[in-house]
Amino acid sequence: MLLRSLGATLAAARVFSTKAAKVTTLGLATEKKGAGGRDTLGRRLLSLVYAKRSAAITIRKWKEEGHTVHKYELNRIVRELRKLKRYKHALEVCEWMELQYDIKLVSGDYAVHLDLISKIRGLSSAENFFENLPDKMRGPDTCSALLHSYVQNKKSAEAEALMEKMSECGFLKCPLPYNHMLNLYISNGQLDKVPQILQELKKNTSPDVVTYNLWLAACATQNDKETAENAFLELKKAKIDPDWISYSTLTSLYIKMELPEKAATTLKEMEKRTCRKNRVAYSSLLSLYTNMGYKDEVLRIWKKMMSLFAKMNDAEYTCVISSLVKLGEFEKAENIYDEWESVSGTGDPRVPNILLAAYINRNQLEMAESFYNRLVTKGIKPCYTTWELLTWGYLKKGQMEKVLECFKKAIGSVRKWVPDHRLIAAAYNKLEEQGDIDGAEHLLVTLRNAGHKDNVQMDADTQKLLKITSEMPVSEVSSIFS
Repeated sequence: MLLRSLGATLAAARVFSTKAAKVTTLGLATEKKGAGGRDTLGRRLLSLVYAKRSAAITIRKWKEEGHTVHKYELNRIVRELRKLKRYKHALEVCEWMELQYDIKLVSGDYAVHLDLISKIRGLSSAENFFENLPDKMRGPDTCSALLHSYVQNKKSAEAEALMEKMSECGFLKCPLPYNHMLNLYISNGQLDKVPQILQELKKNTSPDVVTYNLWLAACATQNDKETAENAFLELKKAKIDPDWISYSTLTSLYIKMELPEKAATTLKEMEKRTCRKNRVAYSSLLSLYTNMGYKDEVLRIWKKMMSLFAKMNDAEYTCVISSLVKLGEFEKAENIYDEWESVSGTGDPRVPNILLAAYINRNQLEMAESFYNRLVTKGIKPCYTTWELLTWGYLKKGQMEKVLECFKKAIGSVRKWVPDHRLIAAAYNKLEEQGDIDGAEHLLVTLRNAGHKDNVQMDADTQKLLKITSEMPVSEVSSIFS
């Protein structure tokens, strides 16, 4: 969509017409437990859990019971709900506040509201919300929120147009909007635009640690060690403290450039900045130590995580199991998987798929089959990747009947199947090698039923085999395999 006319004067130009946004940072506050476990509005809202339950009804009942509702309390609850990714309930709280005449909202409140609308209802709804805001609320906060939404949706043209209007209105006085654009260009692979954004940022304001981290990320993507090191020196000269992300990015770059001594130094600095508050940093440590081949360090970090946190999540189990598999520590990986299976109730197939892939890669098909049967017994539902792994496993052994069976189940496990041309070609080649015309026809029918018969790219041998099998009418083929 186009930006609306901004008016004749610069003052009038503050009235925007665009789409998308990014929220201002509102900090994280946790609803603290009161003495004796007393009832609070925050506890009631955080306990809703199920999306179908209404936050607005919960607040209304709280008021009907004679309690007072304060804006600062609701803002704190919204922050906590967003932290927990409970965006629907957070949005309902914002919408309830907007309807209250005794609650005075500021631009930061509308920025958060816009961001939540973008997450729950999409970019178009966020744009409409922005268009309908009071003129005085279309300031730096809500514009940055809109810009963030454009970035999340990879809308480069809209984001650039909004940045231009923000510049005209004097809204680019902090690094946040520029950081959004850096993020957009890096994620889109438009790395040639990064230097220009950095130059404009430095002309209008000062970079922050996020700016430098994004700059380092861009350098790492291009394997540009010299520029990365210069950026890091500039960061330190600006008296900005590097965080764990700064050192993590540098470590990744040094590992790729095969500079183990430098990688070891920055990795140790990263670990010094890792704490409970930055929990995700521990998974990054596991991956980096794995990439450096440090088995003992991986186990040490995992042990430390177990001592710091009451329960590991699925992502952390996935990280450590995949790390141990990569390092050849299969027995330890299996032991940790056993632990996950006993304590996790999610049944996420992505965790066991790591071991399943390991068995197949090691040509241990019987182990893979036994492990798959164990998953089914434990009530873990196979996903597309599970079936695809089994398909490759049977393909390597030339068991084409099972290949076709698993391949069909893989396609049936997803709403929209994206063809894996390498797998298709490998299957056809194996069928040709075995002279299995019936199997080739069966595979062809499966592909046609999946709606991708015209999109399959095959090599010359595969096309030759299809020519042979195409002598049989498709109607007959369908009747044979129905």
